[in-house]
Amino acid sequence: MDGILTIDTIDQYNKLFGFETRHPLVGIVSFDTAESQGSYRMTMGFYSVFLKETQGCKINYGKTNYDFDDQTVVCIAPGQTVGYTDVEGIPKKSVGLLFHPDFIRGTSLGQKIKKYTFFSYEANEALHLSEEEREIILDCLKKIGMELRHAIDKHSKGLIATNIELLLDYCMRFYERQFVTREDMNLDTLARFEQLLDNYLSSGIAAKEGLPSVRYFADKIYLSPNYFGDLVKKETGKSAQEYIQLKMIDTAKEGLLDPHKTIGQVAYDLGFQYPQHFVRFFKRQVGLTPREYRQQN
Repeated sequence: MDGILTIDTIDQYNKLFGFETRHPLVGIVSFDTAESQGSYRMTMGFYSVFLKETQGCKINYGKTNYDFDDQTVVCIAPGQTVGYTDVEGIPKKSVGLLFHPDFIRGTSLGQKIKKYTFFSYEANEALHLSEEEREIILDCLKKIGMELRHAIDKHSKGLIATNIELLLDYCMRFYERQFVTREDMNLDTLARFEQLLDNYLSSGIAAKEGLPSVRYFADKIYLSPNYFGDLVKKETGKSAQEYIQLKMIDTAKEGLLDPHKTIGQVAYDLGFQYPQHFVRFFKRQVGLTPREYRQQN
């Protein structure tokens, strides 16, 4: 298919692949029976969680192509552009959960959906499952599917939303496990981040490009900002932004102890456009103004 498809509703998605629509705002889809669609790109207006069981297709979103291994979960948020490519000669087999933002409004899940930061991870940051973890995910999907086949009553929405929330909570637990099992890789990433941050603040990049941002370093390390932020938080106990700010304060203190530098020069070297913004930032972090800190030291 040429161009980017815009799929705003679950019914549109179901019609594209030949699935039955049992609920306008929630769906369970299974690609072990769906016909091949070749290669295409689409932007969906709803959340989706896919459990891949074979290497029957490739998914691309963000900057990365990703060939799925067995037992892989990928989560996609509304508005993301996703590319799919069938792998010739290999049958695709996957099951997916689709749910529209309108379905979870007013529910516990709606209030906490933003905490599931893995919806903004890149494809190469997908979740890899053990067999036991796969069974847990499939069990949650099975319960949601049973509710969708049941006649809709006053309990339907609450039960479906609760099971979706349970599934996402398990995904969060499994991602935390994955961060632990990839600790060596994560430490290498942190070391690279530290090096990039030091270079940004000491080589004049900040003065040219402005204040350092989480997105800047995530891009340099080829990770999504959310995944990068979660990795830093898991390994250091601090958010990526907090980590950056602490490094900025250390650099600022060194600059303020240089008698040949004005406070304005220190601010400019850190990427601040206006010295007064630096003064407020420093006072908020240290409890002293830059001038007071300089006088005390």
